[in-house]
Amino acid sequence: MRFPVIIGIVVLALGAPPALAGDDAIVVYKSLAPEVALEAAQAALKKCRDSGFQIAVAVVDRFGQSQVMLRDRFAGLPAADTAVGKAYTALSFRAATSELAKSIRSGQLDSGLARLPHVAMLAGGLMIEAGGTLLGGIGVAGAPGGDKDEECAKAGLDAIRDKIDF
Repeated sequence: MRFPVIIGIVVLALGAPPALAGDDAIVVYKSLAPEVALEAAQAALKKCRDSGFQIAVAVVDRFGQSQVMLRDRFAGLPAADTAVGKAYTALSFRAATSELAKSIRSGQLDSGLARLPHVAMLAGGLMIEAGGTLLGGIGVAGAPGGDKDEECAKAGLDAIRDKIDF
């Protein structure tokens, strides 16, 4: 008998949740079509190939789930997982992974963040954003240096810019 009394007190203390009506009951968001995510990944892969680099590229959606992952034939074994991690990290922290890596090296960010699951604090990951809306992330891994990975990721974004700007 005490349990219902405690629940009654909690409900009174917290108040009843507001009723959801009309537009408040549904959440609407924008997301990348798989074809657009694939186009970004293919453009990034092409940029790196043209530069002579064998890489992996990943695109994650706004929830951090992989939409596309392409791995070139001779990309290193960790490249695929690292590309996904870079895309996820850029999305999660809402910043280019090159900037995040600099912030960790300078002590502005705690280095423990780099040990979180799925996080890759290495240059080569960028947010996919348009019109102030975060749509996902793109990550590239395998080029000789994160700066080159980031150039390829940027080529992927540039390839789809006209399709996502709204």
